[in-house]
Amino acid sequence: MAVDYDLVIIGGGSAGLVAASAAAQLKAKVALVERAGSLGGDCLHHGCVPSKSLIHASRVAHEVVRGPEFGVHAQLEKIDFQAALGHVHRVIDTIQVHDSTERFESLGVEVIYGKGEFTDSRTFTVNGRALKARSYIIATGSRPANPNIEGLEEAGYITNLTVFSLKHQPQSLAVIGSGPIGCELGQAFARLSTEVTLIGGQDHILPKEDSEAAAVVQAQMEKDGVRILNGTRAQRVEVIDGKKHVHTTNGTVIVDDILLAAGRAPNVESLNLETAGVAVGKEGITVNSKLQTTNSRIYAAGDVVGGYRFTHVAGYEAAVAMQNALLFPTKTADYRVIPWATFTDPELARVGLTEVEARQRYDDVYILKQDFAGVDRALAEASGQGFAKIITRRNGKILGAHLVGPHAGELIHEVVLAMSNNLKVGALTGMIHIYPTLAEVNSKAALQLTKQKYAENERLQGILSKVFGVLRSWG
Repeated sequence: MAVDYDLVIIGGGSAGLVAASAAAQLKAKVALVERAGSLGGDCLHHGCVPSKSLIHASRVAHEVVRGPEFGVHAQLEKIDFQAALGHVHRVIDTIQVHDSTERFESLGVEVIYGKGEFTDSRTFTVNGRALKARSYIIATGSRPANPNIEGLEEAGYITNLTVFSLKHQPQSLAVIGSGPIGCELGQAFARLSTEVTLIGGQDHILPKEDSEAAAVVQAQMEKDGVRILNGTRAQRVEVIDGKKHVHTTNGTVIVDDILLAAGRAPNVESLNLETAGVAVGKEGITVNSKLQTTNSRIYAAGDVVGGYRFTHVAGYEAAVAMQNALLFPTKTADYRVIPWATFTDPELARVGLTEVEARQRYDDVYILKQDFAGVDRALAEASGQGFAKIITRRNGKILGAHLVGPHAGELIHEVVLAMSNNLKVGALTGMIHIYPTLAEVNSKAALQLTKQKYAENERLQGILSKVFGVLRSWG
C-alpha cells in the first residue's frame, strides 16, 4: 500500500519536536500534527520553562529579604505579581522562536494543526484529511490528574495549565500535592508573599526522593513560610463567603484559591487508539523496549507512555522511537542512568538508586556523604545547607547519588557522566576540581569510600604504622 509519509508524529511537545526535527534532517517525509494552536507543548507553555522563570523571580525577592545578612539593607517594598508573570511570558516568547511553525517547516516538516484520530490501523485523520504513513509516533503528553475530591470542581481550582495566566495573585493558596510541581510552585508563591499551605498524602514531601534530602527542602520551605501538612488528604471542598474551605484528614484549610498538583494523566482519550490496535494501561500507552505499541507500526514516546515524566527523557525516547520507526526497530531504550532535579531552593537532584533500594539489592553498600557546610564555596555564598550522598558498592561501583543544595541540578551531571560510562567513584577524586567551586562536594563525597574502607582495615593501619615507624628511625 502506497503511503504519503515516512512518519506522522502526533503531538508537538518535547518528544514530538525532537522526533520531527531529527527525522526531517534525515530527509524523511514528515507530518507533525498538533491539536493546540502552537508548538512547544506543556514544557514550554505550562511546565518547565514558565515554572523556572517564576522560581527565578521568587528567588530575587528572597535575596532582597536576605540582604541584611550581608550588610545590604535593601527593602522589599512590594511584589508586582503581574510583572513577575510578564518575565515568565517573555521567556516563553523568546524560546517559542526555536519551536515555531516556520522553523519546522523550513526543515521540511509539514505542520498540521487540528484534532485528529485513528480511523484504522494505518490511517490518522485530522481536519477531514486522511494521513497515511509507514510509521507513526504518538507524543501527546500528559495533563494534570484530577484526584476526584468532593466539591473541587464546583469550587474551582488552578493547575500548571492556568497558574501562569492568573490575573490576580491569591493572598492565600492551598497546594494539593507535595511532588515536584507542588513544592516548586508552593515555595515560589510563598516567596512572592502568598500564604501557602502544602497538602501531601505521604509521610514526607517529594516522596520519590531520599527522605533525608527531602527533609532539607522541607526545612527551607517552612522557613519561607510554607505550612506543610504531610500524611494528609484533601477530602472535600466547599465555598463559604467567597473563601474555599479544604476539609482534610488534618483539619480545614481556608484559602483564596487551590493549586492542584496531584499527579499526571496521559492524553489518550481522543485518539481512538482501540481502532488502531494500540493498548493503553494505567500509566499510559503500552510500549515495549523499542517503544513500539501493540501495533508494530505505531510508536509512542514521552509522558503519554508514563514512566519517567521528564522533558529530557521525552527527548531521549523520541530519538529512540524515531530511529526505530524510520529504519529498523533495533534500538532499545536504556533507562539505567536517568537523572532528574526538583528546582526548589535548595535544589534536589537524583540519579540511580536510593539508599533503601540499594540495601535491598546488595549487601556491600557504602554511603558516601559530604555536607555542603564542608565546601568552602558554599560557605562563601551562605549556602551551606544540604549534602551530596553517593551510594556505591565496596568495589566503587556507583549505584546512585542524591544531592540537595545549591545548584544540585547542575552538580549531579558529574556523577551521571561517571555512571553512564561505568566509571568507579574513584574517578571523581582522581580529577582536579577548581577551588573554590561547589563541584568539590562530589570529590569530597567520593573520597569517603577510601576513608571508610581504610577505617575498617585495622590490619592495614597496623602495617602502615610499623612502616612509618621504621622510616622515621632511618631518618
